[in-house]
This record gives sequence, structure tokens and C-alpha cells, in this order.
Amino acid sequence: MATVIEQCQVAPPPGSAVELTLPFTYFDHFWLAFHRMRRILFYKLSIPKSDFVQNIIPPLKDSLSLALKHYTPLAGNVACPLDSSGYPELRYVMDDSVSVTFSETDMDFNYFIGDHPHIAKDFYHFLPQLAEPKDAPGIKLAPVLAIQVTLFPNVGISIGFTNHHAAGDGATIVGFIRAWALLHKFGGHEQFLENEFIPFYDRSVIKDPHGQGMSIWEDMKKDNLEMRDIVTPPDKVRGTFTITRDDIGKLKNLILSRRPSLTHVTSFIVTCAYVWTCLIKSEAAIGEDIDDNVMEFFGCPADCRARFNPPLPPSYFGNCIAGYIARIRHADLARKEGFTIAVELIRESIQKRMNDEEWILNGSWFRQYFDVDVNRCLTVAGSPKLDLYAADFGWGRPAKLEFVSIDSGDGISMSLSKSKDFDGDLEVGLSLSKTQMNAFAAIFTHGLSFQ
Repeated sequence: MATVIEQCQVAPPPGSAVELTLPFTYFDHFWLAFHRMRRILFYKLSIPKSDFVQNIIPPLKDSLSLALKHYTPLAGNVACPLDSSGYPELRYVMDDSVSVTFSETDMDFNYFIGDHPHIAKDFYHFLPQLAEPKDAPGIKLAPVLAIQVTLFPNVGISIGFTNHHAAGDGATIVGFIRAWALLHKFGGHEQFLENEFIPFYDRSVIKDPHGQGMSIWEDMKKDNLEMRDIVTPPDKVRGTFTITRDDIGKLKNLILSRRPSLTHVTSFIVTCAYVWTCLIKSEAAIGEDIDDNVMEFFGCPADCRARFNPPLPPSYFGNCIAGYIARIRHADLARKEGFTIAVELIRESIQKRMNDEEWILNGSWFRQYFDVDVNRCLTVAGSPKLDLYAADFGWGRPAKLEFVSIDSGDGISMSLSKSKDFDGDLEVGLSLSKTQMNAFAAIFTHGLSFQ
């Protein structure tokens, strides 16, 4: 459990933007009905409660306010129209702010930063819940960000983030977190804020020649959008698995030996393919009987900022990701050559659409989800390109990163990030039933030991 020390609202500093409105693009609409995103960073920091209250809380609030000066929409709301004629947008007005909770706990810090399986429900003590939506003339306003900072006295600190995905993708949220960390580390001196963390707000760069923004919004409206942040901690366990640079090299060599003509097989591809096939094997290991003809799906996210002509700035604020879908019969993925087939499929789905701007513009990326069985789909959260282990508030690198939101949804989601320890290693996070987690861990480890 976590006991509240202080509950407050943090706003951008006086003199910042009075009002800022960002219209939704088709990339943002896609995430309106999605569950909220939840991340926790754990930092080793040996301080007592008195120091935490006097010397940690005030500068964290001050630097957060400065970060919101640049990431102002995160202090605002998703504004959804109540009638059928309106259009959703991201809106900040004066006096909007971010809910921040400071708390303490007597739970075991070292338990949470380990890679071993954890009870998933335990992590929710360190995550805030977004406030209830508010009614305004003609619209409903849903907060987009809340933060909780928890002290483990004399051992460490955790910072939990809950955000509405419609406000921004991983690149946007990670940019904000790293900007906050830099401002805190350097005492609020904004000259240390690197240009890559200064958001680009111009939504006109997202072209919509086919009017898919309105089309997606019309589909979303039919589903009676849930604007509340509903939290249901699952009866699962969470585990972290490291795949080393050497492991990745061995897997690439295995593919090369089986498919000599297969080029451009990346670390991302072999890691995802390996996890996918280990998950399929783990179902069989625990006695699940899956029909051979059932289709299996893999959802691969892609940042589209560089895929437009001209490319969007890397610091574009908002959502700019599409998903590539690989699909295959269960029997083909479950057989001995399943890993090789998975690599070919994921590689092909990426290569086919990597430079296909029209595929993005005409909405094909969105419509491909209509026939996906979410219960048989593995998706990816996070990216090794978005390095949250580089978020140093002045306390050093995080001791652990947890993507708690992979608990949610009907299928399975794997988190993927750089390793906290070694360059070239990757960390995979999973949330599974205890029996499947045990089976997966054994298969994952055994498979790598024999490469």
C-alpha cells in the first residue's frame, strides 16, 4: 500500500500559454477508445521521509511546471463533443493542471526492481488514476495525464505516469518525461533542454486527402466511448526477460543459416519473432488446445514521422504511429520452423509498408484491424528507440522500467525497451497467468541456451 503525503495540482508557470487547442488527426482518433497508458520508473535513492518532503517534492513540482510550459497540452483535456456534429480535440485553457500525488510505502523496493515474476496487482499502488471526466458546454473533458511519486524510505523512489493515449504516442510521452528529468537535474535551467525535447505542434503537417479522420471518428462514435479511466488490476504475474546482444546475434545467425537470402533482419524482428513463438509453445506446454486453423496475429507499431514526404519533425507532438499486422495459421507458427516463419512474416510486413505513404493516407492501416482476432494477437508496447532508462532526474539511471499497461486488453502485449545495463541488450516485459509465465520462462531460457 501507499500512503498519501501530499495531493496537488501542477500547472505550467504563469505567463505560459493562456489557451492551446490541437485538432485531432486520424492518428489520434484511433486511440480514443484505447485503455490508458501506465508506466513506472524506479530509482535507487537513499533518503528519509524528511528529506523527501523538504528537498525532493518542491523541486519536482517546480521542474514539472517548467516541463509543462513546453508540453502544455498534457495539463489539459481530451475534449469530446456530446452531439454528433462536433469533432474531438486536445484542449488546454488557463487553470488546467496535472494531478500529482506524493506518497510513501513500506513495501520492498528491491522486490519491484527484480526481473522475476511479480504479482501484477502490486504495481497499481504506485500509479495514479486519471480524474473523472467533467462536463462543459457541448463537450466532455477527460484529463490526459496524472503522476504519482512514491517514496520507499531510505531505499528509493518510483514515479508513476498514467496518460490518455489519444493525447500522444510513446515518442511524445517519453519526450515529456525526459524533458522533465533534464529540467529537474539541472535546477530548472532551460538551456539544458535539448532541441529534440521541444515539441512541434503544427497539426497541418498531417495531410488527410481521403478524409479518413472523419471516417475513423464516425466509427468511434458508434462505440459509446468510455471517457473514464477504469482500472481493473488483473490476476496475472509480470515478468522481465533480457535478450542479450549475443543472443540476438545467435538468432540472426540461425536465420541466416536457414534463409541465406533473407537480408535486413533487425534485432527488433528476431526478438519479437522469438517471443511470439515462445508464447505459442507455452500455450501447448500448459495444455491449451488451439485449433490448427486458428489465425495468429502480430501487431507491429511503426512511427510514421519519417514516412511522410516531407518527413515530420521527430518532436511532433501527438500520435503518429500505424500498425503492421502479420498473420499466420496457428499450426504453421507452432511447428519446428515457427521461429523462422515468424521472422519472415514480421520482416515482410514491415518491408512492404515501410515507405508506403499512400497506405497510411488512405486508411488501409486502420481497416486492417477489422478482421483481427484480438484474443489471438500479440502486440508491442514501447520501443528500443525510446529510451526511458536515459531519464535521469539527477539520481542516476532508473533501476527498473515497468510498462504496467501491458496488463490491459484482450490479447497479449509485450513491452520492449533498451536494457538498463548493457548497450545492445533488450528487455521484454510480459503479463501472463502464473502457469503460462512459468512455461514461457522455461521455454525462453531453454531456447536461447541451445542457439
